[in-house]
Amino acid sequence: MPAARSLDALLEGLAARRPRAVGRAISLVEDGGEDQRELVREIYPRTGRARVIGITGPPGAGKSTLVDRLARVLRGRGETVGILAVDPTSPYTGGALLGDRIRMQGLYTDPGVFIRSMATRGAMGGLAPATRDAADVLDAAGFDWVLIETVGVGQDEVDVVRSVDTVLVVTLPGLGDDIQAIKAGILEIADVFVINKSDREGADRTVRDLQGMLELDPHPRAWTPPIQKTVASLGQGVEELVGAIERHQAWLRDSGELALRRRACLRLRVEAILKQRVLAAADSGLGLEQEIERAFATKSDPYAAAERLLAGAAEVVLGTSARRSVS
Repeated sequence: MPAARSLDALLEGLAARRPRAVGRAISLVEDGGEDQRELVREIYPRTGRARVIGITGPPGAGKSTLVDRLARVLRGRGETVGILAVDPTSPYTGGALLGDRIRMQGLYTDPGVFIRSMATRGAMGGLAPATRDAADVLDAAGFDWVLIETVGVGQDEVDVVRSVDTVLVVTLPGLGDDIQAIKAGILEIADVFVINKSDREGADRTVRDLQGMLELDPHPRAWTPPIQKTVASLGQGVEELVGAIERHQAWLRDSGELALRRRACLRLRVEAILKQRVLAAADSGLGLEQEIERAFATKSDPYAAAERLLAGAAEVVLGTSARRSVS
């Protein structure tokens, strides 16, 4: 746990939106452990003001360029922007992220913009495990907008919808069968569709295909996702896209959906913490790998193995609680 004086200094730096303090706070939540928990405990009451936007879609759709242009439009209005770019490998090895930095280098000197790349570390759902905590850091630091660019999305990788207020699904013309390119699971999570690189041939067909899919949706929704055409590399259509996002934000507030989404996000985070803690306690109690080996050797069924591990986890947790009560 960080020393009280050190934590107080960090919180003071966050309140002043000092880049070094913001970066250090995000590093703490990435590292995990008690420092992460203590920091989130302190900042969580200060969160809830920022508008949190998720940007997802297939590789090559131009998500990073779009994020760059969105940030520039928002800064032109005097609003502050925090950007979390989730990298599929490591924030230190370059890869696609190096390209992100080249495209966004004009924003790095802007005091009203903070950009941080994060590694997924194998997490499914397109989001790094600590992304939600990092978004809290940016929110608590007073950024008006938090833009989360994910590594891409597949049919089963839709955690982003439970982690942000508004989901932008970015696609582009020329993906072959556009109907197949936008999978059913992705259709369901989009709050705004973005046809980027819309100066390419086939953009109007992509719009028509998406409109047809939305009309045929067997589960009508209170909010019908608008379809916005952009050419992010040229800045075309980006201001109109911001308008579509703001209309969705207004609908969220007026309908009460914003509170429901944020409650769902909290549940997702609590469930993830519980799973992590239970697995760690089970491993500490009986040893996860040893119990798996035992079950395999004795042909014990998976339910019996899980019950033994759960019992071992309970002993660890109860023992910890007992020690705390004595102290």
